[in-house]
Amino acid sequence: MIVRSKAPLRLGLAGGGSDVSPYSDLYGGLILNATINLCAYCTIEEGLHSGIEIAAADLQQAQCYDAVPQLPLDGTLDLHKGVYNRIMRDFKPGALSFRLTTYSDAVPGSGLGSSSTMVVAILKAFTEWLNLPMGDYEIAQLAYDIERNDLGLSGGKQDQYAAAFGGFNFMEFLCDGHVIVNPLRVKRWIIDELESYIVLYYTGASRSSAAIIDEQKNNTASGNQKAIEAMHKIRQSALDMKTALLLGDIGRFVSILGSGWEEKKKMASQITNPHIDEVFRVAIDAGAITGKVSGAGGGGFVIFAVEPTKRLDLVRALNRLTGRVVDFQFSEGGTQGWKIYK
Repeated sequence: MIVRSKAPLRLGLAGGGSDVSPYSDLYGGLILNATINLCAYCTIEEGLHSGIEIAAADLQQAQCYDAVPQLPLDGTLDLHKGVYNRIMRDFKPGALSFRLTTYSDAVPGSGLGSSSTMVVAILKAFTEWLNLPMGDYEIAQLAYDIERNDLGLSGGKQDQYAAAFGGFNFMEFLCDGHVIVNPLRVKRWIIDELESYIVLYYTGASRSSAAIIDEQKNNTASGNQKAIEAMHKIRQSALDMKTALLLGDIGRFVSILGSGWEEKKKMASQITNPHIDEVFRVAIDAGAITGKVSGAGGGGFVIFAVEPTKRLDLVRALNRLTGRVVDFQFSEGGTQGWKIYK
């Protein structure tokens, strides 16, 4: 039997960072995000041999093991092994022999939540294969727990829930740790108009979000008032953008996108850099209204807003840089899994 799964990557539109502890624990977080038609993929093939083979095809990494209950976390394919270890610990399915292969439409450090999305995709494959009793909330929470607690990776909570639920979502991260996902019913013409306004640009530089997130966490924990006040405004921007989105007020949406980026740059010193600043300069000169980096910052993908009649001018200017413009569409539906019987 073969089991396949996929999970969508997301664009962080507003509120990013307010889902990161300790800020979310102290004040609660609000996030507006939307998934796109770029995904992380996983395939499990059972019974091929007596051991375990794990491969990340896009990273050209692979490891083989005996069919043991816990795999070593040694810095190679730890996301994959972390999921397997947790499945074995929590659900005790017995000895498993399989080949697990993954790949993603975006590189790690892209700012699209690629690492967390991959964890969700792998979890979904195991859920489908072993008929585990987990819905979207349970998969998202377990993915978060694996990354933050089992693997000790820094980050927030939004990526796992975006990948599990899919679509446009307004998320509430309560002080007690609970998460509420509010799916938004955005009219089709609004989505079409938004797609005509947004240009997604990959800077060509992936980055580790850990250092940026750790500085953000330290600023909150130490009572840095400038950073905390900026985060308060970022959190409020998620609520304001949700209203603009549902009303189809694209002008207001774009304005909030830009002001959110200006506030975000106050959260940590590495959120922007000379390369990103130069990309923004070129984009604004070519007609972009504003923009923001998706995710923690420091590199990865940038979301630019441009009046549609000037879209091609912006695309041409950006493509003359070292990165590339990436075509996308907003997507509906979260992680999916299915079986193929031979």
